[in-house]
Amino acid sequence: MGSFGDLLWVGVSGEDVLEKLAKNLRHKLADAGVPFDRKKFRPHITLIRKDSVAKILVAYFSATGTTGMAATALADAAGADLYEITPVVPYTNEDLNWRDEQSRSSLEMNYPAGRPPIGGDKVSNMDQYDTIFLCFPIWWYVAPTIVNLFLESYDMHGKKIVLFATSGGSGFGKTLERLEDSARGAVEIMEGVMLNGEWSKDGLAEMVKEYL
Repeated sequence: MGSFGDLLWVGVSGEDVLEKLAKNLRHKLADAGVPFDRKKFRPHITLIRKDSVAKILVAYFSATGTTGMAATALADAAGADLYEITPVVPYTNEDLNWRDEQSRSSLEMNYPAGRPPIGGDKVSNMDQYDTIFLCFPIWWYVAPTIVNLFLESYDMHGKKIVLFATSGGSGFGKTLERLEDSARGAVEIMEGVMLNGEWSKDGLAEMVKEYL
């Protein structure tokens, strides 16, 4: 496979180097005992546009940096674009004190309809993405409500959304249930895996294949 402009080529064609590749393939097929018609076997070229290849976006919210590191590794392994869901007002350690009923995070999670505003630039050309890997920490057994706002800020029609999360020990809980209404139009929204602990790039790459 190679590329030329906005085209990808698959296969081989022409003379010189490409023709030699085709001849080498014919020899390997013959050596392996694979039957084929020598007269009909011809090198060829197949062109497809790059924009027809499925594109993945890894979008993540990370209050402390833990989820951000996991999401960055996931994007690298998946060959995906990366986007950070950034709150207008960053969270402090005091904001994240779940033991304090009056902390910012406690108040937000006790008001599920609330939507902390998102700052920074929006995703450029969301239409180009077929699959979204959505990463976030688990708060109170669900996703932070800023994640709902992210989904509600774009047209999710035709997209597949896979959830990935980090936590101190809990699972997804009711996360999927709480996010479904925010992802209206998506062809599918599903739980992926918890990204706690250390993952190798190869491990992440293999795991990603299960959700494409």
